[in-house]
Amino acid sequence: MSDIALAADLAIIVVTATAVGIVARKTGQPTIIAYILTGLILGPVLFDVVVYDGLVEEFAELGLGFLLFLLGMKMRFEDIREILRPITNIAIWQTVLQTALALAVAWALGFDPTEIVIIALATVFGATPIIVKILTDKDEITSMPGKIDVGVLIVQDIYLVVVLALLGADSLENPTEIATTLAVIFVMMSFIAIFSLASSRYLLPRLFREVADNKDVFLVVAIAWAFLFIAIAETFDLSVEVGAFLAGISVAQLPYSTELEDRITPITDFFILVFFATIGLQLEASELLFYWREAVVASAILMIGNFWIMFYLIDREGFSVETSFLGSINMIQVSEFSLVVGALAVGQNFIGTEVLGYLSLMALLTMSLSTYVIAYNHEIYDRVAPWFQRFESPEKGDVELPTYTDHAVAIGYDEITERALPMLEDRYGEVVVVDRKTDHVEALEAEGRYSYVYGDVRHGEIRKAANLSAASFVLSSTVQTDINRVVLSELDADATAFVEAERIDEARELYDRGAAYVVMSTYLTAERLSQYLEWYLEDEAAFRTAVERDVERIRESSGNGEPLDRPGVEPATDGGGDDD
Repeated sequence: MSDIALAADLAIIVVTATAVGIVARKTGQPTIIAYILTGLILGPVLFDVVVYDGLVEEFAELGLGFLLFLLGMKMRFEDIREILRPITNIAIWQTVLQTALALAVAWALGFDPTEIVIIALATVFGATPIIVKILTDKDEITSMPGKIDVGVLIVQDIYLVVVLALLGADSLENPTEIATTLAVIFVMMSFIAIFSLASSRYLLPRLFREVADNKDVFLVVAIAWAFLFIAIAETFDLSVEVGAFLAGISVAQLPYSTELEDRITPITDFFILVFFATIGLQLEASELLFYWREAVVASAILMIGNFWIMFYLIDREGFSVETSFLGSINMIQVSEFSLVVGALAVGQNFIGTEVLGYLSLMALLTMSLSTYVIAYNHEIYDRVAPWFQRFESPEKGDVELPTYTDHAVAIGYDEITERALPMLEDRYGEVVVVDRKTDHVEALEAEGRYSYVYGDVRHGEIRKAANLSAASFVLSSTVQTDINRVVLSELDADATAFVEAERIDEARELYDRGAAYVVMSTYLTAERLSQYLEWYLEDEAAFRTAVERDVERIRESSGNGEPLDRPGVEPATDGGGDDD
């Protein structure tokens, strides 16, 4: 294909994906589904205007490499360190049991032995990008169910890399060759992983510290690091994906990893678009629908089966029923990585494109449905909670319950709550701060003055840890009405609650639900600004008195006694105003 033809094909793919992506966004669907549909629209299934050839395949391979690099960059060990043991138990048994379930389903549906193995290997993964994205958007990624899911996904990602490397074998029918291939994979991955982790501790911090101020070089060094590991992996006859994934892990442990994620993501999105579009480009309409009945049956069985496997495993580790339910319902889908495995298996001639069509339909069906399931996971739990309470017991719980009562609870740690904490401590003695940001919790820990709970107050176990129902006073600095509703519904009738809202209708609702006072920052700011402007225009003496008073308060709150520049405006001789 000529460069002009390649550019035209890529342009068609990007434009079509954008249009389909807009529709997907409007309907709440993940963009990955839009990318797959783009390939189906442009390929033989519908219009057949883009040809899947060598150059497009190379772009798709880059997309897979960048996807695994970005996946590795999300593997921050400190995120799951405190619950590493139960997560490891859950993840290992989840992999075993879900693989067994997938094997049984594929066997019952009549696939041949090699196809059964590929299908089982492909359908065991959770949809990491979808789960992480939706939970992050809902601010639930740091909740206990979110931590469990992320931990399990990390173990699955490692399993995925092993599977991708295994697909590099010449045959999956010779047990001796499979065992030899696995042994080589583990040895080589161990060497590269040791180098990766050693680099993240001794080499990368110094390297990225030198280039962190130069944004362009910063990005180039990160990409170069990924390609270095890709080259090392290929030297050891491992796949591109293995090298990219291990490079991402080494970068993930750095303090710069979050910013690098933000910079790498747009580049990755483009290549991922091409990769998933090529899945559709490889399929004929007859191949996509060849196993459509089997795909529908398998999707239903696996979604239900995956839920109960995860629920049993999380519940067995002693977590609360709510945590077990939410952590399980988030993980019911067949991942987009099933298509990654399927595409590589087609390239190695282990399976035909009809099986890839089967995997594609399963991914489309389960990911589409699970997107809404995750988005409304709490609402679903509220409806089924009475039935699931039969699994509850006093021994189960995510956190150790506190002993304090008649205390004050501050939800969120910001300027509002920080200034109020000393007053609350004087009045109620014990103050508990609930916050889901690690830097805020670290600041509270360093101060050592107040009790704190790390997590999202939406989660019942976090509210138990703060003993919210026994609190005498609650100060909530979040403007999220759903959180404040939960808080007000759980408080004792004699408790006092100050909450925050952004809009008048939300404030009215919170007052109706029992809030003693609703803070409206924008409303109060507008009212205060209006008062200052009126003073400035009509009563300059009152204006300057108010400014002096505010300056004195700011100076006192700074705590260092140093004079501050006086804010305000100087009156202009022409009757107007000008910023000082």
